[in-house]
Amino acid sequence: MILTLLLISILLIFPVVAIAGYQNYKINNQPIYHPDTMLLNYEVFGFGERKIVLLHGLTGSLNYWKRDIENISLTHRILIVDLLGFGESPKPKGDYALSVQLYALEIILNEEGFNDGKTIIGGHSMGAIISLALLEKQPKWFNKGVFISIPVYQDAKEFNKIMSTHSFVNKISTSWLSKYICMIHPIFMTRAFKPDNLTENVFEDAKKHHWQSYYYSLNEVILNTDLYTIAKQIKDKEVLFIHGKEDTIAPIKNMIKLSEVFTNARIVTSSKGDHQFFLKEADFVWQTIQNYSIT
Repeated sequence: MILTLLLISILLIFPVVAIAGYQNYKINNQPIYHPDTMLLNYEVFGFGERKIVLLHGLTGSLNYWKRDIENISLTHRILIVDLLGFGESPKPKGDYALSVQLYALEIILNEEGFNDGKTIIGGHSMGAIISLALLEKQPKWFNKGVFISIPVYQDAKEFNKIMSTHSFVNKISTSWLSKYICMIHPIFMTRAFKPDNLTENVFEDAKKHHWQSYYYSLNEVILNTDLYTIAKQIKDKEVLFIHGKEDTIAPIKNMIKLSEVFTNARIVTSSKGDHQFFLKEADFVWQTIQNYSIT
């Protein structure tokens, strides 16, 4: 009986160890980030006079923004980017610090002319945090900021408390086990674990990161960025917060408190929207941005 249980345990554990080992092997064989040779993957849409840059959230990709993008492409030139470590962008070995993400983006924005002072910088979730930081670092490049479902937490303790009320996968993937869970993320990136609020292409793209790009982005960008200090440096900038009232990942009350730092902030809400409400209400978001960009 003991031998049978031991064999069963080995059969169950071995695939997990093998997957984790292979994931680490892949990362260890990646080069260290070099900005001159590891350019981000990006696409440009539209021919309008106005410009906007949009950044996706954790595990996302530029494909996140393609839903009904034609609704805004007639009036805007749109730059959508795969952040470093996600989508089709390079996935080097490294710590994925906020400063690294900003530098990688600056290269692309310079190259494509989205640094002329007439550009809106925006993003969803983690992308909203990076957008806010880029607005602070290069205030002369952008005239406005748009932050969709921005996650604002007092500290990691508050974040863990919030995530403890979510699904089992969300709980363990954001706990102290997150690094190890991410090493075996292929197990959890199957249809059985697909969240209802993600579209098929967004879910498929979520499989393309590795444990370093996830783990360090979560901890270094989302949890360790002092959003209030950043906001105070650009408090007179025009900014728009778009948020779902039913967002249980990034509570709306935290966003409202952050918005109060700004002297020229506008808030638009989706009454039943969750953290991924853009995927269901893309037209609402595009129209909101349209109206905001012409005022």
